[in-house]
Amino acid sequence: MSDYLELNKVNWDERAPLHAASRDYAAEAFASDPGYLSDVVRFDLPRLGDITGQNGVHLQCHIGTDTLSLARLGARMSGLDFSPASLEQARLLACRCGKEIGFVESDVYAADQVLPAGTFDLVYTGIGAINWLPRIDEWARVVSALLKPGGRLFMREGHPMLCAVNEAREDGLVIEYPYFERTEPMEWDDDSTYVETDARLTATRSYEWNHGLGEVVTALLRHGLQLTALEEHDSIPWEALPGRMVLDEAGEWRLERDRWRLPLSYTLQAVKRG
Repeated sequence: MSDYLELNKVNWDERAPLHAASRDYAAEAFASDPGYLSDVVRFDLPRLGDITGQNGVHLQCHIGTDTLSLARLGARMSGLDFSPASLEQARLLACRCGKEIGFVESDVYAADQVLPAGTFDLVYTGIGAINWLPRIDEWARVVSALLKPGGRLFMREGHPMLCAVNEAREDGLVIEYPYFERTEPMEWDDDSTYVETDARLTATRSYEWNHGLGEVVTALLRHGLQLTALEEHDSIPWEALPGRMVLDEAGEWRLERDRWRLPLSYTLQAVKRG
């Protein structure tokens, strides 16, 4: 479909100020504590390693909390997103926290045209990003184009098996949505967002695509990256299956029973071959 980008952008422009004002994104904690990190980045600290001095870019950065967290770990970060309202909030937060981060407005598929290609040590992407993209192969091409030889992709994402489950069916884990990438999107019409807020969206339509784990890996290999780590997790940072999950001490949600039944997220690392 041709209008998915504009419809999704309007949807995310409405979400951005709601997310920035919510407790879930913890803007006040970032502003008051110079060592505060987002839950998503904190989860992967043992895997990230030392990124001090690295030139990094966060694709689909939204309001920049993960971007800011990576900057606090010592990387020279840029952030890219297609939503001007999200970037407005990201710039405000970075300014409040005294961090110089360059935020660029662009469709992720054009990232290598608006950012200096072949110069990044680190390309980062976080939870809930690639499901908004219709083609994973084009995304992998952009990642490869941005990285310099030896540069690393670091991503944590919702697991495609979880994305295929109908969250509204509380009678069991019911596979109802596509696991593999399809041309046709999953279409939603919903006036809510995933943070605690009484506000309702007026731009209610949005479109998503699932991408199988093999499709993601294969696309990266096709575009010159070598897989170095892949770990599936039984937790995720939001209550993805309401009424069937419990919150752990680290701020991650897990299945209340039989956690072994379903992977909920994964962390993937890959290096661009020289």
